[in-house]
Amino acid sequence: MNKVTVKRNIAVQVIVTEKFKEELQEELREAADTTQRRIDQMEFRSRRVLAELQRTDLSQAMSARQQFEGEKRRQEALKQEILEELERVNKLEMGSEYPRGTLESSVELQPGDDLLEKLTGCQIVVKDGVVVEIRNP
Repeated sequence: MNKVTVKRNIAVQVIVTEKFKEELQEELREAADTTQRRIDQMEFRSRRVLAELQRTDLSQAMSARQQFEGEKRRQEALKQEILEELERVNKLEMGSEYPRGTLESSVELQPGDDLLEKLTGCQIVVKDGVVVEIRNP
């Protein structure tokens, strides 16, 4: 019988516990702080670079300013997304499930298999770092 092994994504769900919630909140706070530091550094650098460019080449200064402002907007949007996720995490109820990413695994296919069933729907459920359930293996 013909067989083929293919890769599929597996969703990782975490059961919310006090420990997980605290770790995730800290991770998100650190990410927001890191993003803010990047914004602050970029503003400092841009002031210095733009001041120098304005003395030598106004058109280049305008272009650089647009680039700096665009990157600043992207970083600020990222920080806002992180803070919104932190708000969602603050509201998580103990025992609920939180999507924590995906892993990749291999699955064997052979004639007669339901392709969608084999490739989708597999989940690993974790509680405090321990696998507690595997759904639709």
